[in-house]
Amino acid sequence: MGSAKKSTTAARKARIDEMRRAEQARARRNRILVITASVLAVAGLTAGTVALVQSQSDDSTAAEGKGKGHFVTGSDGVRTWKGTLGRTHVVKTVNYPMEPPVGGDHNQVWMNCNGDVYTKALNNMNAVHSLEHGAVWVTYTSKAKKADVDALAAKVKKTPYTLMSPDDKQKDPIMLSAWGHQRTVTSATDPDVDKFFAKFVQGEQTPEPGAACTGGLGQ
Repeated sequence: MGSAKKSTTAARKARIDEMRRAEQARARRNRILVITASVLAVAGLTAGTVALVQSQSDDSTAAEGKGKGHFVTGSDGVRTWKGTLGRTHVVKTVNYPMEPPVGGDHNQVWMNCNGDVYTKALNNMNAVHSLEHGAVWVTYTSKAKKADVDALAAKVKKTPYTLMSPDDKQKDPIMLSAWGHQRTVTSATDPDVDKFFAKFVQGEQTPEPGAACTGGLGQ
């Protein structure tokens, strides 16, 4: 049984390493596209393109993100969203029905999630795009112990397809989120941390498996 577990772990690591190499190649192409898009956007603004300005500056109207549904808690403590989760790229602010969000309409640019640890709260719309790519998002409030935050940060830094940031709007001190799934953990040493990572980092829930976790936004 032990050898089978080691074999599964090795196969998973090899798969993630392979996706990481492919991701780096995509990231180079994405950087070119982002630069080109930025130049075009600036040119459009300079020319006074009213339609473009209106579509990208109107953040006062919130979209619902097609997030109607509810969580169902399994015997393992993982909450699974039962309902629709939109996947449309939008500019307007999205009001998600949960905090942190586990899916829904989102910004077209993702947060870098190649083991990235952020010290400031993220724009949910960018982080949700990371979840769509198969990332696990670790969030914590000011009530979380520093030792736990440091230990979780160390784990995230060595794990591709993960990211971490503070979120004082969430209900519990430490929470883990993936696309359509979420749970609370008691500490960095809670065995459910490893279980969640093992199941949901590039897990079966991923809408876009192997999509880039670099070449997006950073802080």
